[in-house]
Amino acid sequence: MESENQTHVAEFLLLGFSENPELQLLLLGMFLTMYLVTVLGNLLIILAVNSDSHLHTPMYFFLSNLSFSDICFSTTTVPKILVNIQTQSKSISYTGCLTQICFFLVFACLENCLLAAMAYDRYVAICHPLRYRVIMNPRFCGLLILLSLFISIMNALLHSLMVLRLSFCTDLEISQFFCELPQVLKLACSDTLFNNILLYFMTSILGAGTFLGIIFSYLKIVSSLLKRPPTGGMYKAFSTCGSHLSVVSLFYGTGSGVYLSSTATVSSRKSAVASVMNTMVTPMLNPFIYSLRNKDMMGALQKLISKISSFY
Repeated sequence: MESENQTHVAEFLLLGFSENPELQLLLLGMFLTMYLVTVLGNLLIILAVNSDSHLHTPMYFFLSNLSFSDICFSTTTVPKILVNIQTQSKSISYTGCLTQICFFLVFACLENCLLAAMAYDRYVAICHPLRYRVIMNPRFCGLLILLSLFISIMNALLHSLMVLRLSFCTDLEISQFFCELPQVLKLACSDTLFNNILLYFMTSILGAGTFLGIIFSYLKIVSSLLKRPPTGGMYKAFSTCGSHLSVVSLFYGTGSGVYLSSTATVSSRKSAVASVMNTMVTPMLNPFIYSLRNKDMMGALQKLISKISSFY
């Protein structure tokens, strides 16, 4: 297809899934169900943490913020997908695409930072238990959240503003079901070298950097636990850390799949499946991972559900 410079773009076309009407109906039902489960599950986690005084600790404070981030992360992409499937449309406006890129980057980066903060919290709790309340005080926890949010917003704004300077071609088809930054950069007619360098640099710093921080924290935790005699507290620590590591593995595993499928030459279907795992499945499973293996959380959820049901 012949390409021409087009500074003012009206809309992009999202080509994420098959045009088969029967498959579209199935996808609509599946995505809507996953989105509702994600919102409900994470909302219950937030309400349970806030309603139970026993859960007013740094670990559950970070967990409630992670649940809020999961809701926003899914909301960034899923409603638009549902609308497009329902209306049999594949279009998204230029402004809508840039907005989606910005918010997607904000909440993806925020979740990344929150997982690192949770790993640090577990490291302090297990390796320095006597100083835990002093180090992880409410002021410090609040500052960690604000710092994570600031970094996430600045990173997203930087990438979004760099996209604004690009001109695009007549071929505006994105082989995804949402506006993904690497895919949008491929459609630009102008030079994207600096955009790609910035993308790889920030991904290395914020993605690989925080992941290595999580790994380092857990190496210290495992080393500390192996030096202690086996007790009930040790098994509880392993259980708590196991839940967090499951979420970390799920988030970074699916995130790596999306990143690699965007930069490498793979089929659009495989790329879409990787994105579904990252944007829908991961936020949906997080509440189950944290609640099913945590007796305190299960107890708080049961109390909350009992209170809600008593109103009806």
